[in-house]
Amino acid sequence: MSPLEAVDRPLARRPRLRSAQGGALMAMAAMSSVQLGLALSVPLFAQLGAVGTAGLRLAWAGLLVLVLIRPRPRDFAGRDLLACALLGLVTAGMVLLFMLSTARIPLGTASALEFLGPLAVSLLRPGGGRKHWAAAAAVGVLLLTEPWQGGIDPAGLGFALGAAACWAGYILLTQHVGDRVTGLNGLAVSLPVAGAVALLVATPSELAHATWPLVLVMLGLAALSTVLPFTLEFLALRRLTAGAFGTLMSLEPAIALVMGVLVLGQVPGPASAAGVVLVVVAGAGATRTGGREPEVAAAPANPDAAAERDVREPALCA
Repeated sequence: MSPLEAVDRPLARRPRLRSAQGGALMAMAAMSSVQLGLALSVPLFAQLGAVGTAGLRLAWAGLLVLVLIRPRPRDFAGRDLLACALLGLVTAGMVLLFMLSTARIPLGTASALEFLGPLAVSLLRPGGGRKHWAAAAAVGVLLLTEPWQGGIDPAGLGFALGAAACWAGYILLTQHVGDRVTGLNGLAVSLPVAGAVALLVATPSELAHATWPLVLVMLGLAALSTVLPFTLEFLALRRLTAGAFGTLMSLEPAIALVMGVLVLGQVPGPASAAGVVLVVVAGAGATRTGGREPEVAAAPANPDAAAERDVREPALCA
């Protein structure tokens, strides 16, 4: 049993933090960890560049989960392994594009624009949100981009929207992998793939500026903003319904705004702050009305692993 699998024991053996309140605390801790790690990564852009910073962070994260989880080939069917690899590719695109956007626009604005991805999934899914949530999100985007004042950096906007599209794909693939692959094994494949792709994209000139102290700093950021939140979100899903988890995750743009103010000194104007609030409200409303119904899990690649699977409701975003 790997160290992380030992944490993910059946709920009957976990008397503590198994309630909805415990799951909510885990989800909030995961979001705060992600945004704090992102805010601490921004100052490193001057030395490593946005792509180099993302590449090193994802590479370390992939190595950490391989060591901690130790996936076994017999736990995967061929198609499931391909789905995990595709999830890793989408994860790399999501992280790289988001880091490129934060190099050009404030963290809170980039996070709110990226959240349009899961919001779109919620609005377009059967039984999803209603038109007024889409209208609230549209007004929020207008306030964030402020086209009447010349708008925000076009490249930053494009990168943030590209990250949103990747996040939408990430949600759908995460649900599929969560249904098919037991435990955290899917994460142990997707994150190393994401790290390899990000390192391939990073230019040698960016990575050439990496020093050993900086490489070790990136190891800490990988644990803080990737491995820890992924694990906390997975465990939170065992305690929360899809609707409740999605509603909590809609708070992430607001948390990003706070981290931007506290860590980076990025104080938003009234319009940008109102835009973030509208996106958060739209996300909360849409996810509350668009929770995914429980599904019968497909048989895992290894029949003996069926006894290890806990029936759960995958979330709108992981």
